[in-house]
Amino acid sequence: MARTFKLQIVTPQKLEFDQSVEMVVAPGSQGELGIMAGHIPLIAHLKTGVLRIFTPDEEITMAVSEGYLETTGQRVLILAEAAELPAEIDVERALEAKRRAEERLATAGRVDFARAQAALERALTRLKVAGRK
Repeated sequence: MARTFKLQIVTPQKLEFDQSVEMVVAPGSQGELGIMAGHIPLIAHLKTGVLRIFTPDEEITMAVSEGYLETTGQRVLILAEAAELPAEIDVERALEAKRRAEERLATAGRVDFARAQAALERALTRLKVAGRK
C-alpha cells in the first residue's frame, strides 16, 4: 500500500479539496514540484498552472492561479487565488477571457502588459484543464 498524506487546497472563497493523496505535482515558480508523503518541510510560491493530484484510485487535474504551497511531510496545504476542477470550468467564459487578453496584449502601449499576460495565462490554463487547447 502506498503512503498517503492529507492535501488541502484553499481559495479565498472556500476549501476546494480535502482528502488523502499519494502525490501532488504543483506548478512552482521555479518549475514543477513533486510532493510525496514524508517530503521535507517546504514553503514554495506557485504560479498559475495545472495541479496534478494522484490518489490511490485516480489522477485529478485542477487549474490553479498564483499561490503558495506548504508541506510538513504529513500534510500539504495549498493557498491559491483560484482552483478549479475540469467540471467547474466554464469553457465559453475562458475562451472569452483568452480573446480579451489577446486583444489587450495586441494594443501594447495602452495596456497593463503584466495584467493582460496573467489573464491570458489563467485562461489558457483553464482551457487546458477543461480539455480544450
